[in-house]
Amino acid sequence: MNILKQRQHKGIYTLACGLLMLLTCSTASAQKYVGGDISMLPAYEKAGATYYTHSGQSISDVITYFKEEGMNAMRVRLFVNPTKQTTNENNGTYTWVTDDNVCQNLSWVESLGKRIKDAGLKFMLDIHYSDTWADPGKQWTPAAWASLSDDDLATKVYDYTKDVLTQLKAAGAEPDFVQTGNEISYGMLWGRPGSTLYQCWPSSSNNWSRFEKLLGQATKATREVCPDAKIILHVERVSTSQQNDNKSYAALKYFYQQMATAKIDYDIIGLSYYPYFHGPLSEIEGAISYLEAAYPSKEIMIVETGYPYAWAVNGTTYNYSGTYAYSDAGQKSLTDALITMLNKHSKVTGLFWWWPEYNAKGTSLSGWYNAPLFDSRTGRATSAVSSLKNFLTSSTGIKAVKSNGVSLDGSYYNLAGQRVSKPQQGVYIHQGKKVVR
Repeated sequence: MNILKQRQHKGIYTLACGLLMLLTCSTASAQKYVGGDISMLPAYEKAGATYYTHSGQSISDVITYFKEEGMNAMRVRLFVNPTKQTTNENNGTYTWVTDDNVCQNLSWVESLGKRIKDAGLKFMLDIHYSDTWADPGKQWTPAAWASLSDDDLATKVYDYTKDVLTQLKAAGAEPDFVQTGNEISYGMLWGRPGSTLYQCWPSSSNNWSRFEKLLGQATKATREVCPDAKIILHVERVSTSQQNDNKSYAALKYFYQQMATAKIDYDIIGLSYYPYFHGPLSEIEGAISYLEAAYPSKEIMIVETGYPYAWAVNGTTYNYSGTYAYSDAGQKSLTDALITMLNKHSKVTGLFWWWPEYNAKGTSLSGWYNAPLFDSRTGRATSAVSSLKNFLTSSTGIKAVKSNGVSLDGSYYNLAGQRVSKPQQGVYIHQGKKVVR
């Protein structure tokens, strides 16, 4: 072999090795997770709920079944001192209403988290810095913390977060992901109803520095105790045009802009998407497109989603049933469409169904939820369960986007085969060829 040919072969070999390394790195960085928030599973098991596969075979362990269906991560919520109650604010006062679904104290989470880890799944911890449900409409400070000054409250957040994570590690339930707050679009730890409240609005600079100090203490403690865990900042203001004269979109943008300005330490943008509240798929895709362009170094996860298998969810504000019927088939079709859309966005690395394990069949448990992954009339898994694993394998891989060496849609794809809406510097597949930008 002459010297020229040797050099050519050496160059080709070097390029091939380089591309292989890039492909390996790209694939590793695109690790994806799919699962659900199974915070109530022990209660259903204790109550004797009966679970079956879609075809009717008995399920002995729901976590094992979900794993067999391709899921690789589960989420569990944590309350400070769960009261089994939720607040209704009325003219500056509040009353308590029984809610048996608020029961996840540290002992509960240790046990369930260990089961998740022992099953070989990743564990996402969702810390509600509250005694009860925390969401954009209520972020009540725990009763035991209510009289603390802002400085003392920041110290309490740090100490509490550090203690919780330390105990979880000791129990064999170290989280792989930590949500420092649940749906904190307008801040958290507002105070108590009837007192001075510390909401954070995009139209006002008030209270943001207080919130950011509290959040900073939560992330600091997380990094110290669980340095390998990824931190998630979770909001749910994802409607980009459909509702509220774009106020939801403004809140989404303002929140993450504030986080950037305050240099809050986190890894993942966490979003809720409920079609019956947020609107059609175009709403969440608009939010994702904005976020992946504005924050290219962050991953994005849908940490809560769901859709009915029958009947509308109570409080529904957007009726999507004309496109996706409230039926087993409709739930699956919505799930398939959501996954197809998400797999077009390389920054989206997580998809979690909320309350998939809800199943009242054969129990006297309170409450009713129409969008789980089990039909409470039969106890059988819905068809959508079998769709969720498709999130882990994008249908837009390199082989899928080429026909006779030419890309089907003219888009840019990374070496993992994922479409990139705004390619940065790097190596891509475009028009059937490897290109460098």
